[in-house]
Amino acid sequence: MKSSRLLSILLLLQTRGRITAAQLAEELEVSVRTVYRDIESLHAAGVPLYGDAGHSGGYRLLAGYRTRLTGLSAGEAEALFLSGIPGPAAELGLGPALAAAQLKLRAALPPELRAQADRMRSRFHLDAPGWYAEDDDVPHLPQVADAVWHSRVLDIRYRRWKEPTQVDRRLEPYGLVLKAGRWYVVAGPGPRTYRVDQILELAVRDEEFQPPQDFDLAGHWQRYQADFHARLHEGEAVVRLSPRAASRLAGAAARALTATATPEPDGWTRAVLPIESLDHAHGAFLALGADIEVLGPPQLRARLAETSRALAARYASG
Repeated sequence: MKSSRLLSILLLLQTRGRITAAQLAEELEVSVRTVYRDIESLHAAGVPLYGDAGHSGGYRLLAGYRTRLTGLSAGEAEALFLSGIPGPAAELGLGPALAAAQLKLRAALPPELRAQADRMRSRFHLDAPGWYAEDDDVPHLPQVADAVWHSRVLDIRYRRWKEPTQVDRRLEPYGLVLKAGRWYVVAGPGPRTYRVDQILELAVRDEEFQPPQDFDLAGHWQRYQADFHARLHEGEAVVRLSPRAASRLAGAAARALTATATPEPDGWTRAVLPIESLDHAHGAFLALGADIEVLGPPQLRARLAETSRALAARYASG
C-alpha cells in the first residue's frame, strides 16, 4: 500500500509540478502527517525532491527528473490496454498515435505484465455502437477536436430537427463526448450540446476563448443526461399487460413495471408506464398487439381503438 502511494506522489509531482502536502493528502486520502513520512521515505530512497515554505510553497521534483514506468499492477496494465479504443481514436485522427503509445507501453512493461496485457487484448474487444445503427459520417470531427484542444472558436452551419432546420452558430467548444457510438460537442455559450454528425459546414476562427474555470465535462454530461431522461418521459399510461408483453418491456418501462405492478385475477398485470408522447406510445403499444390493454389516458386509448378498427376492417375486406 505504501509503495503504491509513494509512486502516486512521484507521478503527481511529475505531472503537476509544485504541490503542497495538504493537496497531496487530499488527493491520496491520507493525513498530512502520512504525507510528511512518505516524503521522508522518498528522500531516503534518493529521489531528488525539495520543498519550499510559505504561502506559495510546496514540494517539487528537481528539474528534468522523470520516473520510469514501474510499479504497475497486473490489473492496471490490463486496464490501460483495454481503455484504448481504436475506432474513436482513428476518428479523432489519433489512430497512429494510440498504436505507437501502446507499443511503447508494452515495451516498457516487465515480461509478466506484458503477457497479462497481451492476454487482455486478445480476449476483450470493445465495440460501442449498437447493432442496428449505421456509423455516423463525421467528417468535421478532427477539426472540432483540434478546436477543443486549442480553445479556438468555431462558426458552424448546423442541421436540427425543428424549423428552421439549418442554423448558423458560433461555438466555443469545451469538450467532446462519445455516447453509444455517436460524437457530441459541448460548447458555449450555454453550454449547449450539438451532434457532430449534424454539422454541415465548419470554419475555424482566428479567435481563442477560455472555458469557464469551474466547468467539468463529466459532471455536465451526467446532469445533461439526467435532464434529458426527465424530459423524455413526461407522461404516463395506465395499462394491463399479459405475461408475454410484460417480459418484452425494457429500460424505463421495465423499471416502472417493477415499481407499479399489480397482479390481476386473470394472470395479467396492471401498471403505470412512462410515455414520451401520444404518438410514440401509440406506435410502441401497437407493437405489443393483443397482449396489452391501455386504460388511460383516454386520448391514447381512443387512438389505439381507432387503429384497431381500421386494421380489422382492412383484413376483413381481404
